[in-house]
Amino acid sequence: MGTIPSETIEQIAAANDIVEVIGSYFPLKRAGSNFKALCPFHQEKTPSFTVSPSRQTFHCFGCGAGGSVFRFVMDYEHVDFPSAVRKLAARTGITIVQTRGAAEEDRQYETRRKLLKLHAEAAEWFHENLIKSEAGEPARKYLKGREITGEIAKRWQLGYAPDEWDTFGSWARGQGYDARELVASGLIKTKDADRTSNFNPRTWYDRFRGRVMFPICNKLGEVIAFSGRLLKDEQGAAKYLNSPETKLFQKGSVLFGLDKTRRALIEANCAVVCEGQLDLISLFESGIENVVAPQGTAFTDKQAGMLKPFVSEVVLCFDADAAGQKAAERSLDALLQKDLIVRVVEMPAGEDPDSLVRREGKEAFEKRIAGARVFFDYLIERETANVDLTSLGAKMQVARTLAETVSHVQNSMMRGEIISKISGRLAVSVSEFAALVPRQIRKASSEVTTERLERVMPSNDIALLCILALRSEEAHQFLRSQNWREVLSRLPSTYFLQRILESKVRPNDAASLSAFLASLEPEEEDIISGWLHLKTPPNSVAIPWLRLRQAALRRQLELAKDRIKLPQLTVGEVTNLQKQILDLQEQLHEFSRPVGGSDT
Repeated sequence: MGTIPSETIEQIAAANDIVEVIGSYFPLKRAGSNFKALCPFHQEKTPSFTVSPSRQTFHCFGCGAGGSVFRFVMDYEHVDFPSAVRKLAARTGITIVQTRGAAEEDRQYETRRKLLKLHAEAAEWFHENLIKSEAGEPARKYLKGREITGEIAKRWQLGYAPDEWDTFGSWARGQGYDARELVASGLIKTKDADRTSNFNPRTWYDRFRGRVMFPICNKLGEVIAFSGRLLKDEQGAAKYLNSPETKLFQKGSVLFGLDKTRRALIEANCAVVCEGQLDLISLFESGIENVVAPQGTAFTDKQAGMLKPFVSEVVLCFDADAAGQKAAERSLDALLQKDLIVRVVEMPAGEDPDSLVRREGKEAFEKRIAGARVFFDYLIERETANVDLTSLGAKMQVARTLAETVSHVQNSMMRGEIISKISGRLAVSVSEFAALVPRQIRKASSEVTTERLERVMPSNDIALLCILALRSEEAHQFLRSQNWREVLSRLPSTYFLQRILESKVRPNDAASLSAFLASLEPEEEDIISGWLHLKTPPNSVAIPWLRLRQAALRRQLELAKDRIKLPQLTVGEVTNLQKQILDLQEQLHEFSRPVGGSDT
């Protein structure tokens, strides 16, 4: 898809004042020359989240989060860097022209762009059919019966697909889309998969006909697929029909509603999960906004992974029928693998979240959520309900089934609690049941390498030089005029200073600083943003630089002294090392007034 030029990133940073951007999410209070608020990234009672208008950065002195306006949008909205850049560009009306990659990348980018455009326009067309067309009256009546008002339908861009063979296809071709693009979108089907070059109305037809349409969006709110609810029962026709998998849409990688509900998920630290789109919309519109739906299927590993950054707990509100119970049980493994606490709301027979919240109201439904049982309590009861536990064979079968499920629990404390509960229910010892639990090989967390530690643990002198190089043009130019590459290459923990001096960052230029911060890893950006929010140090740049030069010479001298002790050296190598040692000692002696302090 190409890259966004650094000049464009600077332009976007300059156009988006960080105080205005963050202030559009939650209120900020002035504190001297800065602004403060309670940190949105961790729980706190005293505001430690600080925004600097002069440096265009934020930093929380409680949890350490910090960086540029791009980092804030990424962390707050849980989007990647290109998405944050596009969002901020759209906010200020800046057009992004990306540098393009190889021909294949260009084709993929263009295909995706066209598919997104088609889906956006299709969603608008379906919505217009629902709101304005005579054919949409049955759909309007159906939604009214489900207490979906026109305002709600507009907010969720609900639509209607006419019950005709080729109404959508005809409209789409009139908009300039060809048959191949329409098939790639999944919005039309063909009886002859090979005939994609020439349109034949006898072999091509609309996928969605006579259905209420629910747009499915990605995390940026872009329409990538549809789910259609049949209005009239037809033999052999599915009540709900989803788009097929396309270049935009993979069913197991999307959570319906996440683009609208993720902020509420973070605030509640809990996700209420239901099966259908109408269930989710009804809960959301009633005021229960921390809700998602996994496209009518059990959770996949990807979907569970999508929830993990937002919440630590999941409450399943699947239908009371057998299909709903199976979906809940199939969801368990994926959720447990992500160390999520899982509870389950037991729905009354014949009810679903939509009908229940409309009948009982928000407060009653919230009580059901608060009283939801831990999933393993629910599962133990279900698995043992109709089993004769006096029969050794039956007891062993139940034990093996439950043990397999327990094996997916990653948290050791949670696993111990569950094993204890199951052992008690089955009347077996904890050790006997624990022996049945298959061992899980946990993915080893990536080790912190020496290089990584050096990035996040620089010495005081290096941190000081980093601050000066970012704040003072004079200091920046002084360091650039020195033999800094040679000196820093001889020392550990110089990663940050090298990055600053190698970059095009301009001291005291907020837009340039934002672009530089955006090029760093998140933990690196946290560290530098913390430095930038400290008071400007009074030290002259020459003093810490002198100490680094001394440290580099001492380190080089130590290495030379260690090397000369090696037994396999030739006479010539020993002579050269002796000369090098004398030269280094003479250079150190030239510092007539060695400056004390950190020498790394």
